[in-house]
Amino acid sequence: HLLDMDAAAERVASAIIAGETLAVFGDYDVDGTTAVALMYLYLSKIVEKKYLGFYIPDRNSEGYGISTEGIDFANENGFSLIIALDCGIKALDKIDYAKQLGVDFIICDHHLPGEQIPEAVAVLDPKRNDCRYPFKELSGCGVGFKLCQGLNTIYKIPDAELYELTDLLAISIAADIVSMTGENRVLAKMGLKTLRKTRNLGLRLLIPE
Repeated sequence: HLLDMDAAAERVASAIIAGETLAVFGDYDVDGTTAVALMYLYLSKIVEKKYLGFYIPDRNSEGYGISTEGIDFANENGFSLIIALDCGIKALDKIDYAKQLGVDFIICDHHLPGEQIPEAVAVLDPKRNDCRYPFKELSGCGVGFKLCQGLNTIYKIPDAELYELTDLLAISIAADIVSMTGENRVLAKMGLKTLRKTRNLGLRLLIPE
C-alpha cells in the first residue's frame, strides 16, 4: 500500500477513540470536491457526524491548496485533525503553522513533491520518490479512496458500501484528466457502473433523465 498508510490509519483511529473532531479539507476543483465528499461519506459511516466537518477554500480570496484561513477555521472550531485531499504536498509552511496551533494533518495528494516533504502525521502521495506503490497516476480522490480502503482494514464496513463511493471517484478520474490506464481504468469502470444506479442524491440530480 501507499507509504505512510499505517500512520494515517492509526492517527484517524486514535482520533475516533479519543473523541476528537476531524475536518476534511479539499481543493475547489472537481477532484478536490469529489475527494472531500468521498472521504466525508466514508467517515460518516464510522464516526458520528458531530465529530466531522469539512472545508473547501474560496477560490478568489484563498486560492489553491491548504490555506491559513482553513487552518484557522479548524483551530477556532475545535478540529484537531485535518485530512487534506488533492493538495498539501508542497505546503511546508502551512503544515508548520498548523502544528504550532496543535492541529495535525494527514495529506492525501497526487501532485509532484518538492525537495522536502511536509512534516505532517502522514503524507500519502504515490509520486513520492520513496513510495513504492506501483501505480503512480491516481487522482487526488483516488488517494483519498486508498485511505478509505486502509481505514477499512480496521473498521470493516461491507465492501459493497465502500465501492458505492466509486461513483465520485470515476468523476474525479475523468475530470482531472489523469491517465485512464492501470488502476484508474479499473476504478473508473467500477465507478461508471455505480454511477448508473447511484443513491447519491446530488449526482442523481446532475444526471439527465
